[in-house]
Amino acid sequence: MQSLSGQSVAIVGSGFGGLSAACYLADAGADVTVFEKNEQVGGRASRLERDGFRFDMGPSWYLMPDAFERFFGHFDRDPAEFYELERLDPHYRIFFKEDGEGSLPGATAVEEVPTRSERETGEVIDLVPELETNKQLFESYEPGAGEALERYLDQSSENYRIGMDDFVYTDRSRLRDWLDVDVLRNARGLSLIGSMQDHVENYFEHPKLQQVVQYTLVFLGGSPTNTPALYNLMSHVDFNLGVWYPEGGIGGVVDGMVQLGEELGVEYRTGEAVTEIKGRAGGFRVETEVGGHEVDYVLSDADMPYTEQELLPPQKRQYTEEYWESKTYAPSAFLMYLGVEGDVPELEHHTLVLPTDWDEHFEQIFEEPAWPDDPAYYLCVPSKTDDTVAPEGHSNLFALVPIAPGLDDDEETREWYRELVLDDIAANTGTEIRDRIVVEEIFSVSDFAGRYNSYDGTALGMAHTLTQTALFRPNHRSSEVDGLYFAGSYTNPGIGVPMCLISGEHAATKLIEDYGDATK
Repeated sequence: MQSLSGQSVAIVGSGFGGLSAACYLADAGADVTVFEKNEQVGGRASRLERDGFRFDMGPSWYLMPDAFERFFGHFDRDPAEFYELERLDPHYRIFFKEDGEGSLPGATAVEEVPTRSERETGEVIDLVPELETNKQLFESYEPGAGEALERYLDQSSENYRIGMDDFVYTDRSRLRDWLDVDVLRNARGLSLIGSMQDHVENYFEHPKLQQVVQYTLVFLGGSPTNTPALYNLMSHVDFNLGVWYPEGGIGGVVDGMVQLGEELGVEYRTGEAVTEIKGRAGGFRVETEVGGHEVDYVLSDADMPYTEQELLPPQKRQYTEEYWESKTYAPSAFLMYLGVEGDVPELEHHTLVLPTDWDEHFEQIFEEPAWPDDPAYYLCVPSKTDDTVAPEGHSNLFALVPIAPGLDDDEETREWYRELVLDDIAANTGTEIRDRIVVEEIFSVSDFAGRYNSYDGTALGMAHTLTQTALFRPNHRSSEVDGLYFAGSYTNPGIGVPMCLISGEHAATKLIEDYGDATK
């Protein structure tokens, strides 16, 4: 590997992209300093601690364990050296809101399926690690759906293998990167053009089964109609690779990466926001609220629109304000962090509450932005698995409703929506918590914008639409400033913790290729 010995790099922001890049660059010999505006590292993977409760404020699903094994393996380490993993069983629970729709004619009787049950409020299903049990569940909704699930997962697994090897771990952010016979041959086997909705309809008719294999699109910031069918690979991640819980939550993974970085010589400076980036390769000056820092190169893991529009002078920006305004952004979120007295037995570690027809919710995110009046949402109860996240006799619960970025979330609106969500939880899961809440924090659009400098308060970044995937996403290299690089969810491979982890590798690799010394 080429060496950066004797050279210095400033990393702006400490999300997973920045933490990852810091390790790769330090391993190449660079003097690396990470600047984080907030009081703790991790970016959106921050933690909130209050009165004995500890909440992961952002990501809470540990998916794609192979990506983390690959990251730590580059440094001859193993994730188990930093945190233990527990596979969740069930992976997650789904409550379908009552709409009067039952199984399709000919479906297996409900009582014969251990992962499916009826409530007065609607159906409840558990998705589990065992494929045969999940096939039986699918068959209960639709004759032939069990075998269809196996075929669907076979295709998903193949897409995952090809997609990860050829288009995720190998960065193809330029048109010329695709002009290769092997690449084109593999790409032909992927569903690159059609939507996820069209693809899923080829396997399942029942709307609830379609939802089960599409809910992970929320992790990519998209909807069934605007996300390419390529991303059916997420079902391989979900069903085959499994859903895990890392010791200490996602914050425990952050701690592990920081520990590795410190061992490699990375310096982390929290509470020191970068205010301006000046200069070019070999002569950058990074201004912060504390003072100026002279470095050779800069890698920004801050949200890319903020870096370009706020930290760089106009003549050094790659994109105009109109460019960013024209993009489709992933949802923001209405989040409630709740410390609850007693148990919440109806809920699992991961629980989804879905209306059978969720088209209206997606329309209120992407087409006609508004606060969803019949929301689809996610509930997380990590205290089901980890007794360190809540005091004895209490539950740690957070609720997340995906909403459109840019919505007005004033105090009156937050209070109205809080009541709506609490009512919905009680009505559709049977979990009444209103009178048992002992700790509460609400976090929404304006908080994402203020705490993370996110565009319009998006919780995730730029959505994975067909025209915002692969080479259509912003490049890791700045075309206007030599020595300036970008990592994070706006770049390849995109949204999600594992993807941002890999984006840090891509950005660091480009910097090393451009300025490393092969003789050292």
